[in-house]
Amino acid sequence: MEWKVRAIRGATTVSENSVAAIREAVNELLDELEACNPLDLSEIVSVTFSVTGDLDAVFPAAIARERPHWNNVPLLDVQQMHVKGALERCIRFLIHFNTPDPHVKIYHPYLRQAKSLRPDWSLSQATFCLKSVVESVR
Repeated sequence: MEWKVRAIRGATTVSENSVAAIREAVNELLDELEACNPLDLSEIVSVTFSVTGDLDAVFPAAIARERPHWNNVPLLDVQQMHVKGALERCIRFLIHFNTPDPHVKIYHPYLRQAKSLRPDWSLSQATFCLKSVVESVR
């Protein structure tokens, strides 16, 4: 069996720069990630969170670290490059993980206003996630 490193992208937005709003958005994003991907957290190589410059109330990685089984995942927070007119109050992640299945289907969660960042994925990704959740319930 040959292992391969793959990546998952995702993003969301928050209503305001507060610990509560950021916590809600990060947990919603990670809940969606876990529900729609066959991801073994022990196989994660690293997670980088980026936030726009208008978010500084709390580190997204600190919120992720509070989740079950995320305390041993290597996490890093960085500030997203500022681009005039870009989406505000946005949290993104990039997750690298090892997998024995190089063709594993990946769901990249883009939630709230962040759906506009990848409109090409919106419908197909939502359908993929729904099918994944239904299959896991069976």
